[in-house]
Amino acid sequence: MNTTVRENHREDVAGRANVEDTPELLAYYAELERHETGALWTVANKIEPWEPVSSSVPVLWRYEVLRPHVLRSVELVTPEKAGRRVIYLNNPGRRDVSAAVGWLYSGLQVMHPGEVASAHRHSASALRFIMEGAGAYTIVDGHKMTLGANDFVLTPNGTWHEHGVEASGTPCIWQDGLDIPLVNALEANFYAVHPKLQQEVGYPVDDMREAWGNPGLHPSNGPWSKGYSPLFKYEWGPTYEALGRYARATEGSPFDGVLMTYVNPATGGPVMQTIGASMQMLRPGERTKAHRHTGSFVYQVAKGRGHSVIAGRRFDWQERDIFCVPSWAWHEHANASASNDACLFTFNDLPVMQALGLYREEGYRDNDGHQRIEGT
Repeated sequence: MNTTVRENHREDVAGRANVEDTPELLAYYAELERHETGALWTVANKIEPWEPVSSSVPVLWRYEVLRPHVLRSVELVTPEKAGRRVIYLNNPGRRDVSAAVGWLYSGLQVMHPGEVASAHRHSASALRFIMEGAGAYTIVDGHKMTLGANDFVLTPNGTWHEHGVEASGTPCIWQDGLDIPLVNALEANFYAVHPKLQQEVGYPVDDMREAWGNPGLHPSNGPWSKGYSPLFKYEWGPTYEALGRYARATEGSPFDGVLMTYVNPATGGPVMQTIGASMQMLRPGERTKAHRHTGSFVYQVAKGRGHSVIAGRRFDWQERDIFCVPSWAWHEHANASASNDACLFTFNDLPVMQALGLYREEGYRDNDGHQRIEGT
């Protein structure tokens, strides 16, 4: 549609097409409302925008600010009473659905040595990214996994899962990522607590890593038929090593640096049906160009420090900080160090966008590919 036609159809502040209100029309609209109906032209440009208009806003959550508040929750509530002792991240534009960005939820959970949260399951898909501490573990359908800093673990939809910290461990904090807002929007969420509160461990510890964590090799005891990855845990050490190897073999993406996606080893697809995840490395001094795409992203700084420019605003980050990029927002990243790399973990809703044929992407063409910074 050309610019002139678009201007003639452009909505006013009420989201209406270019139709002048008259007493007769206003009475007509009122009559339609009494029948729980409405005239499409009054909302057409609002519900069918020219391009995605996210209600989410870019936000940076500083870990050094949040950490004391997360730890204070230990003094105030127990895992047994709270269910899950979590401080969730609340995007100013998505407070109505308790989302961090788009249809994605995120929160910081803390557990002390010897604590165990009750086993439960739900329709929402979930992940954990360990931020600090030692001795954390997760049990998924009887498979127990030990966890360390920057490890990434899945608790897929419908699986019984629980978390805890060994008595010999230290206080642990991790980020929870879920698609709760999406599943609620689809009116499909179920939640249940395990009848025994804790599940039994029915396999050797870390058995899924030993079976499915071997590059190029799959177990021979039958195919994996579930929609999520059997490799429930993705460890930081092998991930960082793989990024380093890939960095020596590629120039990287002009928009994302050295980017690697976590995959389901049985299919090569995303780790879960509704949530994808990746880790990217920004080499010393690297500054990417700006681009935008459909899909919402929650980033966590796994290593290093730098800044991102999101929708024209600069956000300076350091290790363990979390920030979000709303759908169709211009964004670019920069590593502040001239001698050390920086790594960003992200989870996103790209599997949904791609499965529904809604993914689109474009690069920023002005200013040599970089946004003009309008604020910090």
